[in-house]
This record gives sequence, C-alpha cells and structure tokens, in this order.
Amino acid sequence: MTVVERPVYEPGHGLLRGRTAVVTAAAGAGIGGATARRFLEEGARVLVSDAHVRRLKEYEAELAGEFGTSRVTALPCDVTDESQVQALFDTAVHEHGRLDVVVNNAGLGGTSHLVEMSDEQWGRVLDVTLNGTFRCTRAALRLMREDGRGGVIVNNASVVGWRAQAGQAHYAAAKAGVMALTRCAALEAAEFGVRVNAVSPSLAMHPHLVKVTTPELLEELTAREAFGRYAEPWEVANVIVFLASGYSSYLTGEVVSVSSQHP
Repeated sequence: MTVVERPVYEPGHGLLRGRTAVVTAAAGAGIGGATARRFLEEGARVLVSDAHVRRLKEYEAELAGEFGTSRVTALPCDVTDESQVQALFDTAVHEHGRLDVVVNNAGLGGTSHLVEMSDEQWGRVLDVTLNGTFRCTRAALRLMREDGRGGVIVNNASVVGWRAQAGQAHYAAAKAGVMALTRCAALEAAEFGVRVNAVSPSLAMHPHLVKVTTPELLEELTAREAFGRYAEPWEVANVIVFLASGYSSYLTGEVVSVSSQHP
C-alpha cells in the first residue's frame, strides 16, 4: 500500500476571530486539544474543559503561554454531571460575555464483546459519549436561544456509527446516537439561528488511543485507510474549524466523514 505524505500544517486565517468557544475533552492530546489550538489560531477565545484535572491545567498553561490568558480559560467538567455541565456554560458567558461555538468532543470507548459486556460497561460508554453530548447540547442551545445571536454546535461522532466493528457495540451505539441527536437538534435549533453538525473521524492517532488499542487492531484499521496512514488530530480539527466558521453557513444537520477509510 502506498502511504501518502502528510500535509503541511496550515496557518490560521482569522476564521473565528472574536468568537467564544467551548471545547470539551480538550486536555492536550487528541482531537479536542487540537481543536482548541486551531480555534485559538483562528482568533477565537476558548474555554477548554476536561474531566482530567491535572492534564487540563497543564494544557491551559501551555495555551495561555502561547495565546494569552485573556483568550484561554479552563474548567474541569464531567459531562455525566448536569451541575458541572451547567457550570461550564455559565462560566463561558461570565468570562467571555457570550457563547458562539460549542464542540462536544467528550467520549469514552473500550473493547468488549457483547456476550462479555456488563451493564456498567455499556451504561458508562453511553452516559459519557451520548448522554454527555445531549447535556452539553441542551445547555448550549438554551443559552444561544436566549442570546438571540445564533451559534454553532459541532459534535464528534465516529465512522463506527455507520460501520460495524467487533467489540465496539456500546461505542458504535453511542456514536450512532450522536449522529441522530445532531440531525434532530439541527431541525429544532434552526428557528433561532443555531447550526448543529458533526464530524465522523475514522482513525485519528494520539497517545491516549495508543494506550487502549492493540497493535494488531491499529494495523488493521490503518490498512483500511486509502492514504495508508492514520489522520493527525489537527486534520480532524481543520474540518471542525470549517463547520464552526462562516464558510459553512448553509450547512446544518449533517455528519461529515473525516476519513479515507474504505469498507
């Protein structure tokens, strides 16, 4: 298989200048961290959030050192806790005066076949990945409707919401739910000027994924990619920037596949 060379990292173009964004599960590595950085490079003010407090503080300090403390704030948030979710969005408005963009990136995976899966395993993945996206979407829509200036919500789904993968029934069900939630929320939010879309990545590599995925599975998944390589998290973040920006002003209720994967 031919491996296509990795693309050049594009500089920011001010696509989100003056906007305030909340990004969940954004503590450093992965799509959330890459998205927070890309948003800052595009001129946004960003409230980063994560359930992992130490990593969140470290990443906040790193970003604030690069982009300034006035544009970067952080607040720990467990998206399975409604009071913490509400505090997160209240903080965004209190610190930055408004809420323009929300990226629901928090999710939880794992590998277990159905015959061995416990109720706790199933419930935990759905509570973080699907219910957490619901809670954050609801909180954001309430604020955006009250504000009256519109806004954008981008959810992080996955190709497994469309395609079967052994050992991933709980994660696939949750991500398929995120896709359905995205479409329904988009219809409801259109009347007050809010767009709701999702990205559906196939394989975006980062250190935390390496820790929970076997080398054999990573090799198998990479072999499915037409480019012969996995995506960098910032390549997914680039698409999220597009969905958050004015370049996608007539796009809502869509799930955009960020993938070179073939069946």
